[in-house]
Amino acid sequence: MKTRVLPGAEEFRFDAGPTGAVLLHGFSGCPASMRPLGEWLAERGVSSVGPRLPGHGTNWEDLDTTTWQDWVKEAEDALADVSSRCPDVIVVGMSMGAALAVHLAATHQDRLRGLAVINALIRRPDLALTGLARLFTKTVKGVGNDIKRTGQDEIVYERIPLRAAGQMGKLLRTADAELPSLTLPLVVFSAPEDHTVKAANSRRVYERAGSEQKEFVTLPNSYHVATLDYDAEMLFERVLELARSTARPETA
Repeated sequence: MKTRVLPGAEEFRFDAGPTGAVLLHGFSGCPASMRPLGEWLAERGVSSVGPRLPGHGTNWEDLDTTTWQDWVKEAEDALADVSSRCPDVIVVGMSMGAALAVHLAATHQDRLRGLAVINALIRRPDLALTGLARLFTKTVKGVGNDIKRTGQDEIVYERIPLRAAGQMGKLLRTADAELPSLTLPLVVFSAPEDHTVKAANSRRVYERAGSEQKEFVTLPNSYHVATLDYDAEMLFERVLELARSTARPETA
């Protein structure tokens, strides 16, 4: 039986111009957090796709059955989809989606023009202990909706399976090790008031990335889910700038 996707958590695809963007959501969240960015970009001529990572946007029991390689494959499929229509593509990831974006950029640099990460999660050494913790409990209380702006909902799970958290840890360690190999233009967005992921993660991405062209942008009036927060429009403008500035003249 097909798993029911939560209302509003569906994947999205907006066809617009010849420049494209892959938009990757965070752990235990869903495409709802990236949809406003996708719609905004499409209105300005940038095609976008926001995949729903396996195990996300349904129920937390589904998340318990997935691996980090499942998430990578979904991101790669999204890249293939956009690339089939757009010659120039950037990838944008938030939170764990940022680690996924780093991995995608490191392994498919020939198919991408740029990379943006939003409140990146790239290092959590404690996740290596989830195997031990699972001897005592299978799930922990979820974290989500860390948004300064009232009335916003990213659609996130209330429980997090520790097995899936361990899989996330493997993705983070992989992406962290790949940072020095990055060559793509990079923009790192970071909210100092993030209550979910330490801002040191964003600084680590910026400092360790091998990209010669890189920029660190502070989000002064946002919490973790910055795409739904007060700095969203500024963030969107900078993502659009990255897409346009890295596109080849015949595409831009």
